[in-house]
Amino acid sequence: MCQLDLKAEGQRVPCLYFDEPGEINTEATLKRAAIRAGELNVRQVVVASASGQTALKAAEIFRDCRLVAVTHSTGFGRPDFQEMPEDVRRQLEQKGVKVLTCQHAFGGVNRAVRKRLGTYELDEIIAYTLRIFGEGMKVAIEVSLMAADAGLIQTGLPCVAIGGTEKGVDTAILLKPANAQNFFDLRVMEILARPGFYHYEGLKQ
Repeated sequence: MCQLDLKAEGQRVPCLYFDEPGEINTEATLKRAAIRAGELNVRQVVVASASGQTALKAAEIFRDCRLVAVTHSTGFGRPDFQEMPEDVRRQLEQKGVKVLTCQHAFGGVNRAVRKRLGTYELDEIIAYTLRIFGEGMKVAIEVSLMAADAGLIQTGLPCVAIGGTEKGVDTAILLKPANAQNFFDLRVMEILARPGFYHYEGLKQ
């Protein structure tokens, strides 16, 4: 049997692999991310939250961090509609959470080209590429770009970014943030939680 020399091979960082994606993994994802943030003294955290419910849960767990909640853009579901209710936004802001609503890093005008002309643009190609690691991975990276562009996180400091699949969150990563215009400077440093997709591959016993 192969034996690892940890000094030569590096360090072991536990990662949660969920049986399936989705909201059911929210609490475990947030707690795993908080543990690692505490271990490394990471003080900036970005979480995707459309309705605000995930952000409210995160606010109870990440008490000593700068927490940024990134919503869907207004009009994402239908014209002029913002999915996060105003009262929830106020609750989050009262808890010290910075709430960001803006154009999606992998959407916006380029998405209009795809909808009208049926031609995928570069940003959506990047998004589909990131989805080979799961929807949550794409979302976590995207919201970190949005937060950096809004000046809500610093690109010179590590950040925990958290995303999900449809509702809730199921993916957490430690990354070196970057502004969207410097996308290729972004570095995923650690994967802390994500769906294992065992149900797709028939691996689960």
